[in-house]
Amino acid sequence: MAHTTGTRRLIRRAALAITLISVCAAAGSVAVTATNASSRPPATFSDSGPEAQLSRILTEIEKNRLDTAFEQTEVLLKQYPNFRLAHLIKGDLLLARSMPISTFGNARNAPQERLADLREEVIARLKAYRNRAATADYVPRYLLQMKSDQKHAIVVDTQKSRLYLYQNDNGRPRFVADYYISHGKLGADKRREGDKKTPTGVYHVTSSLSPQKVGDFYGTGAFPINYPNEWDKRQGRNGHGIWLHGTPSDTFSRPPKASDGCVVLSNVDLDSLAKNLQIGLTPVIISNSIEWLSLDDWQNERNALNMKIDEWRSDWESRDINRYLKHYSKKFRTNDQNLEQYANQKRQVNAGKEWIKVKLSNMSMFRDPGKDELVIVTFEQHYQSNNLNNQMKKSQYWIREDGAWKIVFEGAA
Repeated sequence: MAHTTGTRRLIRRAALAITLISVCAAAGSVAVTATNASSRPPATFSDSGPEAQLSRILTEIEKNRLDTAFEQTEVLLKQYPNFRLAHLIKGDLLLARSMPISTFGNARNAPQERLADLREEVIARLKAYRNRAATADYVPRYLLQMKSDQKHAIVVDTQKSRLYLYQNDNGRPRFVADYYISHGKLGADKRREGDKKTPTGVYHVTSSLSPQKVGDFYGTGAFPINYPNEWDKRQGRNGHGIWLHGTPSDTFSRPPKASDGCVVLSNVDLDSLAKNLQIGLTPVIISNSIEWLSLDDWQNERNALNMKIDEWRSDWESRDINRYLKHYSKKFRTNDQNLEQYANQKRQVNAGKEWIKVKLSNMSMFRDPGKDELVIVTFEQHYQSNNLNNQMKKSQYWIREDGAWKIVFEGAA
């Protein structure tokens, strides 16, 4: 009888191990294509965060060391008492002592959609942790150039449910940290109000909202971003109220697709991230799937666009209006002029100029992650001529047109 009981126990333990192995397989390695724009992520991840601890727990289960896995799960829950995913694993480990386990998440009478959400969360977390690259010499393609006063930048990958924080290291983006996030229930590429999607594009943090102002649902605070931006408006996209925010006090984290369009972090992660956010300055670039560049390729793209912008500046100084206007797209618009109207105005202004000097400083360049080859450029412009001196902060949108970079929008930043 004892032999039969022991055999059954081994069968139950093996069943749970096989079940969790299937989860680990779903979070297995992803091939990286050796192209200029790679899907390779950065290498540095925390070895003490939830993903690292989950990975160690599931490794113990794979090896059928369920008692050790249970002890490590208890440690994880002491650190994060409201981490539902860890509670689910603990429940499976307890059930495995008395019955065979056929799937991940075996809580009796639990809604199947809730269990499916937790399965998606564990896979997303493990993919991020286990698919670390062997080198850190890759950067998101979008961070071409940060202004000197922009200390950090954020890049979000909605497919991987991941937010990456980068530091401005003398112009080079340097990886600092990464966090699990939730995003829109119906995915990314927001188009209209109420579509429950997260926008993709280049945005900035615009304000900070305290938990007292927004309520417990948003956790320890919220940071709105400027969706819709100028490009969104030109594409007919609408909506509002897209925030980076936390979770309710009784919730550690939410499933990968759980918001109405916001980017949601655990409160502990939001508090960590908030220390690095600058209102009005920190860029937030949201992509459906991040493209990664080697430092050499990143530098080449950056240099090429810098040269193009300097060519535009030089042609403006030349007072040759045709050379100057060749930098503008056929689809160009300011806030109130099309290309023809803008060109006529410039010809009239230039007729009274004997000389022009233009200096650009404190420049940022961020590539839009959408299908259009678009770069948002901002800078401080110092303009001098024989009859006018002024300074302004300017924003330009450069787009690929017939194989060349052209300005499609220009206005005050």
